Amino acid sequence: MKVLAIDCSAVAASVAIVSDDKILGSSYTNVGLTHSQTLVPMINATLTNSQISLDDVDCFAINVGPGSFTGVRIGVAALKGIAAFSEANCIATSTLESMAYNYAGVRDCVLVAAMDARCAQVYTAVFRVSGDTVTRLSEDNAILISDLYDGIASLGLESDEIVFVGDGAHLCYNALNEKLPGAKLAPSHLLYQNAVSVAKLALTRVKAGEKLVSAEEILPTYLRAPQAERELKKKQDLK
Repeated sequence: MKVLAIDCSAVAASVAIVSDDKILGSSYTNVGLTHSQTLVPMINATLTNSQISLDDVDCFAINVGPGSFTGVRIGVAALKGIAAFSEANCIATSTLESMAYNYAGVRDCVLVAAMDARCAQVYTAVFRVSGDTVTRLSEDNAILISDLYDGIASLGLESDEIVFVGDGAHLCYNALNEKLPGAKLAPSHLLYQNAVSVAKLALTRVKAGEKLVSAEEILPTYLRAPQAERELKKKQDLK
């Protein structure tokens, strides 16, 4: 099965084409350009360099959140554009869960995926990585960084080898390194979300029997309202 995977849920953007366990092509950029500038050219270049056409793609996979509201919307819109006339062959993936697949087959650990949600919050979820198997231990959530330790402790994971990944990893590591002295930061090449891991997650779910859906059914996943809506609600509450 050939999977075209997309991620632009944060500052970095990436595209990958994976055929079962073989990476046919990938592209990654983290230079601060808007995804509306980079994503479609990256898709075209990755297809061309991999000698793959859209007709050859069996599954389109994308991280639908949590993450940047604008970035997620751009990615979903791009997927809908390239897969709109195809059969039901799309799959939506969690940004946090896809990052756990950075470590699949690399190192056994408890992996805490964390994305900076601003306002002293992170989007986070906890996973156990054992060989090639990733097991979810908590649901995706938006929480205060100060509450993260309690969530880890409630799962009884304080004594496990803990690795932080994501653009919120440094924030969490710095906040918790005294309470979790054995915790580590993922190395830079495994730290951020990457479309290759999106493809790995999609393939795992398809092999487990999950049905693909149409592009029309792919929607962004937000764990909290956009900042503009939150600010408006504050103003309304003060009236």
